[in-house]
Amino acid sequence: MEDIFRIGVITSTHGLKGEVKVFPTTDDLNRFKTLKKCFIRTPKEDIQVEKNTCKFFKNMVILSFKEFKDINEIEKYKGLDLYVTREDAVPLEEDEYYISDVIGMDVVTEDGELLGKLEDVMQTGANDVFVIKLTNDKELLMPVIKDCVLDMDYEAGKVTVRLMKGMLD
Repeated sequence: MEDIFRIGVITSTHGLKGEVKVFPTTDDLNRFKTLKKCFIRTPKEDIQVEKNTCKFFKNMVILSFKEFKDINEIEKYKGLDLYVTREDAVPLEEDEYYISDVIGMDVVTEDGELLGKLEDVMQTGANDVFVIKLTNDKELLMPVIKDCVLDMDYEAGKVTVRLMKGMLD
């Protein structure tokens, strides 16, 4: 399981006082309101930062950090990712999961037959969809609903599913 999660990408500076525009890569924009600390991943090191202010503009988040007071100090971080640790991540509600925790899990039927590996998660408006690479190298799209996804065992690295009629046709 991953211990860090990417929450956004610094796309540009905003103004002269060290603010940056961040493209969010999390599905919960409100997480930026409660964000206290995160880190900027550079090719050489991770730089711990503490959020100072947060505003929203269109599809972007505008952040300032206590460590940077003007545009010259923050400009070199354009294009870099912002991360949080698992302990600083948004707590999960019941039946929620971190996508990075399920990628790579084995997918088995309720009868114990190995179907393949969970390769990706597509987020749609109604429900998530698991992209499963089957053992025969074909791809199966499985809606993440209670009728199909029966169990996610993180310790065993296994997702148990029920195949609906016609899914493998």
